[in-house]
Amino acid sequence: MAALKHEIAQERPFSGPAEEALLNLMRTADCLQREFQRVSREWGVTSTQYNVLRILRGSHPRGLTCSAIGDRMITAEPDITRLLARLKALKLIRQQRDRQDRRVVWTQISEAGLELLRQMDPTVRRTPQKLLGHLSERDLADLTRLLELARKPCADGQNGVSCDGNPAAEFEGCEGTRPAGPTSS
Repeated sequence: MAALKHEIAQERPFSGPAEEALLNLMRTADCLQREFQRVSREWGVTSTQYNVLRILRGSHPRGLTCSAIGDRMITAEPDITRLLARLKALKLIRQQRDRQDRRVVWTQISEAGLELLRQMDPTVRRTPQKLLGHLSERDLADLTRLLELARKPCADGQNGVSCDGNPAAEFEGCEGTRPAGPTSS
């Protein structure tokens, strides 16, 4: 089963099963991400912007701080502040300073953001089946288990994020990851 080797026209053998598995994982993640990006673009947002809106809908009406949004992201975003500024310009979110601590900015999804998600929901809900429906339930359970196991060395899946545009610190050997902790937005 050397499908990846053929897909990427690699003539030399992989250095080992770990390299082959890692490259397969990266190739698959890119393929699925590009398809989801195509789906989200139909509504004028990126998949990353959709992810932020999805996160904020889950915390509605209270909202979240910048660092809390970053901790919940599926993929690490190097500059959450800029991402939120773009969503604010689209009027999909609103922000306000905390009354007790003016350094903290709370972000909530706006009514326009909620409406956009309501429009997207039917298509987004069909997307996993479209992309992975050819796998059996057992295959999907095995895949999920293996992916979770593969993330273990990366600080149990914690994403490295920055609310100020600075690179996140390295943590336990996985570049761009850091332990969760209190930070201000």
